[in-house]
Amino acid sequence: MSEFKEKYINPFTDYGFKRLFGEEPNKDLLLDFLNELLKEKEGEIREITYLPNEKLPISVGDRRAIFDIYCTNEKGEQFIVEMQKAEQKFFKDRTIFYSTFPIQEQARNKGRFWNFELKAVYTIGILDFVFEESDPNKYRHDVKLTEQETKAVFYDKLNYIYLEMPKFNKAEKELKTRFDKWMFILKNLPKLDRIPTKLKEKIFLKLFETAEIAKLKPEEYKKYEASVNAYRDIFNIKKTYLEKGEIKGHRKGKLEGKLEGKLEVAKNLLDSGVELAIIIKSTGLTEKEIKELKK
Repeated sequence: MSEFKEKYINPFTDYGFKRLFGEEPNKDLLLDFLNELLKEKEGEIREITYLPNEKLPISVGDRRAIFDIYCTNEKGEQFIVEMQKAEQKFFKDRTIFYSTFPIQEQARNKGRFWNFELKAVYTIGILDFVFEESDPNKYRHDVKLTEQETKAVFYDKLNYIYLEMPKFNKAEKELKTRFDKWMFILKNLPKLDRIPTKLKEKIFLKLFETAEIAKLKPEEYKKYEASVNAYRDIFNIKKTYLEKGEIKGHRKGKLEGKLEGKLEVAKNLLDSGVELAIIIKSTGLTEKEIKELKK
């Protein structure tokens, strides 16, 4: 049997995700995805504008944020879209932290008589893992500030949406909505060797054309290959970490085992030449902890 060779890029690689959704010529792909994801809350988003994806700290010593994709719509509302390859201990904390930057940015641009009115902020996490405590049958989580007793929404301008991709298991014949189709593509794109019949719509045809590996220029393919190698390293080391962490957890306590596993993941990624930012994102370790490993 001949080895399967991928025809389309993997959207869970850094290069693949940004090629599909983070480049100006493909802005319509991101716009369509956001409209399907948010149409019940937002209505139709007509236009989006990319913003710088690196946010500097408020003061010296504060930690900066680097978003995968950061954009705004015609109403001034802001969207952070994050692709997360591996689980990390404080992932939810990080998404909350990231959402504070657009809020602070809105305040910076106002005059002294600003009345504190804010535009909505949406933080969207596309996850290649599942939350330990979540419902096994629920892959989409919409989170807002609510009043505890009545469960009524207390504040509707701060929104967090998490998509647990491993839980989406619909086959091609089961795809009914446009959102189903987006989820199917994000999860299965590198496994496909043809365009499924149900996905032969204008926007998806453009996505498949953009994602075709054979059409990458040599320098683009080199960047993609490096991104794929980093993704595979993370995937394989994560598997090893889970196995070793489980064993060590029985022997030395679960938390110690998990920490040792994460340190081992980080060490192997360092040895493989993976960028520091990717290691931080993939393991949940701090920059200081990783630099200590380097020593």
